Parts: sequence; C-alpha cells; structure tokens
Amino acid sequence: MTFGAVPWDISAAQPIVVAAEQAGRFSGAVLDAGCGLGDNAIYLAERGYQVTGVDGAPTAVEWAAKRAAAQGATVEFAVADATSLAGYDGRFDSVLDSALYDVLDADHRARYLTALHRVSRPGAKLTLACFSDQLPTDLPGVYRITEQIIRDELGAAGWTITGLRRDSYLVNEYAGEFFRQEKIDVVTDERGRVALPAWAVEAERG
Repeated sequence: MTFGAVPWDISAAQPIVVAAEQAGRFSGAVLDAGCGLGDNAIYLAERGYQVTGVDGAPTAVEWAAKRAAAQGATVEFAVADATSLAGYDGRFDSVLDSALYDVLDADHRARYLTALHRVSRPGAKLTLACFSDQLPTDLPGVYRITEQIIRDELGAAGWTITGLRRDSYLVNEYAGEFFRQEKIDVVTDERGRVALPAWAVEAERG
C-alpha cells in the first residue's frame, strides 16, 4: 500500500480533536503525544493552552515547528520517545493522543500509557483517538484496536475511562484516491478525505 503523502496529514486539526476542545477536554499544560506535523498542537496553542508536542521523528518535529512559526503559534516541540517521556514527570494537566496508540504493539502501548500517567498531574484528562477494529482494510503499521484492548490497557496503567465511543478519523485525499482505486468502500468528504472508523476515548488519571 503506497500513498502520495503521509495519510494523516490533513493540514488542519483533526475534527475529533476540535470537538474535544469544544467540549472542554483540555486545560492548562497540554501534552500532544506523537504530534506529527503539529496541526493539533497548533490548534490548541491558538486557543490559549500551553502546549508541548513530542514525536519520535526528528523530521516531523522540524516541520511542526515550521508550521507553528508560520502561523504565529507558540508550541514547545521536542523529539522524544513517547514510551518513556523522560524529563516530563508530573508536568501536564491534559494529554492528547491523536492516532499514536494504534501504531504501537501491546508491549509498547503498556509502556506508553504508563509514561503518560507518570507525566500527568492527578486528575489530568486524557483524550485519545485511535483507529478501530472496524477498519475496512489493513493500514501499514496500524493495529486494529478493540474496545476490550482499550479498557484493559488503560485500566492497567491507572487511567479511568469516562467516555468511549465510535467515531471517525480523517486521512487525506491521497489516501482517499488509493481507497477508490482499490474499490474499498469508504466515506469521503468534499475534498476527497476519508473518514475511517476510530475510537474516541476520554479518561482521567487516577
């Protein structure tokens, strides 16, 4: 499977993240774990949050910083291993995961969720969006995440789930073209972007 661009780069905040912000899911110091090219972090920074975006890919962090500068947004971007998050202990009031959880295997997910718990303050809110077990086809490097996986793994890491629902996550028009060529039945918007099945998870740090 080959796409013309990184599939999740839609050059805008994910609608699922916008909805979470409008619902009051974020406050104070926010961690965007696996920030990618930075659009979600920039969106939150523009709304007054103190945002730190981390990613394991130096190129992604470099481009995220450029996008933030171009838009006049203040975000602290850093290259970091999300499964350890060394140096960030007890720092965040809110955590965002926009499709990082689903690219990690079970062992790395456990380490990741534990790291998120460690860098969060008591009562911190976690907002997590991940591709679900209802994906219409396999995606490179993406695991199909079931409801039971979410409940078991978040609970084991000290997170209390307060909301869990099926939702959608946008991938760009390049991915949309691939799905059309392969005659895979997906929902697209007016720009050709595809809304893939996802989970919207809300949790609090115990």
